[in-house]
Amino acid sequence: MKRKISLVSLLLLAVLAMSGQHVDYRFTPHYNERVDSFELMTDLDSTSIVMLGNSLTEFGGDWNSRLGTTNVVNRGIIGDDALGMTNRLVQILPHRPKAVFLLCGTNDLSHGLTADEVFQKVRALIDTIRAGAPQTRLYVQSLLPINESFGRWKTLKGRTNDIPEINRLLRQYCQEQQITYINLFPHFTRRHSNVLRRQLTRDGLHLSPDGYRQWAARLQRYIHEINK
Repeated sequence: MKRKISLVSLLLLAVLAMSGQHVDYRFTPHYNERVDSFELMTDLDSTSIVMLGNSLTEFGGDWNSRLGTTNVVNRGIIGDDALGMTNRLVQILPHRPKAVFLLCGTNDLSHGLTADEVFQKVRALIDTIRAGAPQTRLYVQSLLPINESFGRWKTLKGRTNDIPEINRLLRQYCQEQQITYINLFPHFTRRHSNVLRRQLTRDGLHLSPDGYRQWAARLQRYIHEINK
């Protein structure tokens, strides 16, 4: 199927091409520190597998240990969203990594956007990755569920059932565009619900050690396929 790249994505790609490896989009000291540290790192090349995401990805820490390999780099940042990740592609795509595992959308949802608006932002990010590094294998991971009973994440209050709708839109788009979609969501929910299982989370949003083991287990076969 012929790829459809939006005008917005083409414009973003042009901006990325002109900006070198400098990232302008910054909003917290921690974010700035992570971006600055990535600019100094030399661990990313054409053999690399990039974990691109927000706090869920960052808190995964050493993904090589979790996935039993040596070529995975963690490019997650707490609080990041589709716009931030798009701007950070200047630190990733020029290296032409072997693969990118993308997890994005939860922070966009916390900004008060509708499910469709979140999908549109993530879709633009997907299109920019594909246009900027067409030879890189892209794996789009579903958003993970949340558990509102912890009462901690006020900006996500009442959004539990929006997440499967975002995932439905992402899955449909990935199928249309022949992109590998990894459906993590059902492996993290209570039976017959959209709620994150308590044993897999430490605060209703971020994962417990059991949660990361569950996530890593779902990625193993893809990592094996990439590295064989």
